[in-house]
Amino acid sequence: MAYFDQKFIMIIWLGSLSQVCLSGSVYAAVMMEICDNAIDDDGDGQIDLNDEDCTCVILEPTSLIPNPSFEDMICCPRNRSQLNCADVWIQASEPTTDFIHDCGWQGWENLPPPRPFPDGEGILGFRDGRLGGRDNGSNDGDQLNWKEYAGACLLSPLRANNSYRFEFQVGFIDYLQSPSINITFFGTTDCEHLPFGQGDARLGCPTNGPDWIRLGSKLISTVPNTWKKGFIDVTPTQDITAIAIGPDCPATRASVNTYYFFDELILADAQSFQYNIAEVGHPCEDDFRLSVLEEDNREYQWYKDGIALLSETRHELSQIYGEGQYQVRLISDGSCNLVTPYQHTIPLIDQSISQTICADDIYLFGSEELTASGVYSQIFKNQYSCDSTVNLSLDVRAPVHDTIQAKIFVGERYDIEDYSFQTSGDYNIPLFTDVGCDSLVQLELAYYQLYSPNAFSPNDDGVNDAFTVQGDDDLIAITSLVIFDRWGTEIYTLQNIDGEGPDDISWDGRINGDLVQPGIYTYAVGVIMDDEKRRRFMGSVSVVR
Repeated sequence: MAYFDQKFIMIIWLGSLSQVCLSGSVYAAVMMEICDNAIDDDGDGQIDLNDEDCTCVILEPTSLIPNPSFEDMICCPRNRSQLNCADVWIQASEPTTDFIHDCGWQGWENLPPPRPFPDGEGILGFRDGRLGGRDNGSNDGDQLNWKEYAGACLLSPLRANNSYRFEFQVGFIDYLQSPSINITFFGTTDCEHLPFGQGDARLGCPTNGPDWIRLGSKLISTVPNTWKKGFIDVTPTQDITAIAIGPDCPATRASVNTYYFFDELILADAQSFQYNIAEVGHPCEDDFRLSVLEEDNREYQWYKDGIALLSETRHELSQIYGEGQYQVRLISDGSCNLVTPYQHTIPLIDQSISQTICADDIYLFGSEELTASGVYSQIFKNQYSCDSTVNLSLDVRAPVHDTIQAKIFVGERYDIEDYSFQTSGDYNIPLFTDVGCDSLVQLELAYYQLYSPNAFSPNDDGVNDAFTVQGDDDLIAITSLVIFDRWGTEIYTLQNIDGEGPDDISWDGRINGDLVQPGIYTYAVGVIMDDEKRRRFMGSVSVVR
């Protein structure tokens, strides 16, 4: 062992610079971290980019949209429609978006956002159409043009004829509640145009009113319970100072309320995105890779979770090394830069379906032949080789035997599917259920009965003094009674406007308090039977003394 007195020696190690400090007879050697060898050179437990010794400037677009990930807050949201709690964001439309944050309100219970969020603890929720009125229980009917938009004034304008890119993360619930959507980007020349359509919840998209233009849109396909990144390239023809984001303009055609989420909204000049990591193929495919812009005189080094991939020194990865965070170091002309990290996660698709079969049928579910009701689960490969978990709820319908009791008047007919019956009696009818299973229906068909006298004597002797129509318990109401004389002139009319019982409709043989002359009179009576159909019958009655 060598000893040195009061001296300092600088030693050059192969591939690294080491400084040795000598004091008295003891020296200590401290090595610097080498940032691209996948080794913890200085023994501090941190390797390559994870070590604070390894610093490069990150090439990251600076968003012209303020508060792009909804992290800056004025208040913590406590309920829906509180976008005002997210600093600088504006409820752009009369229908209101939802600010969701882990500090408070975390969204609708039946509309859960995908976890984790792409960036931070805050996101935005929005609808594209609304069915059956408001969520508070009132029923305004279907509102297919109910569209919710968020807006913001830009930190600096988009200049006319310059190229920009709008990148965003959109979150999906499932195929039913979050079908594929055209995410659409709108702009206006003046922040005073925010919000738009005030007082008109059914205006729809911004361009249905004045002052707004459509900058572009991108169709994003649904992946259940997943965030997907998209982008829209924009070259405005006029300076844009404020934006609105949300669904496209056509009315929704969904059968349920549709709902989506936004996060990490980056708007910058197109050149700022040129070094972003791009996908080559689909993340589930075996030959999926990542790449960045290729340029001459530039050195590339790929990293996964901050640790160098030693053989990956070209602009494109030769292969993917599993899930994790990927990054590229770019060295050129003495400068060191890192691209924005790319998080590679293999999509896991979770889908629930319901099926109904008949008792004698077999349902093929992957390799299983199912014949009993129950809940089943299997993992399949989709078109991109992603694992897709399908949860099946199977309902096996037993043969249906049902009895229908119905009534008609003589001369009417009763129809049931392709069968028609005109006389009373019991009938056995073979039918099919809504899913095509055998069903046997026993029809018990009877006649309605109405009773009316063919003559009455309005002489106030307490016997047969008035004319009325009566029925059995299946007579719900007599709605009108009209009497005509022998020449067809209407001489008496009584309408049962309030739908009172049948005994309240009658004729006492008088006109304006005077008895009519004996003779034959014609009547028309309106009735409602227990099938709720309205009918009108004609007949004649004799007035006698």
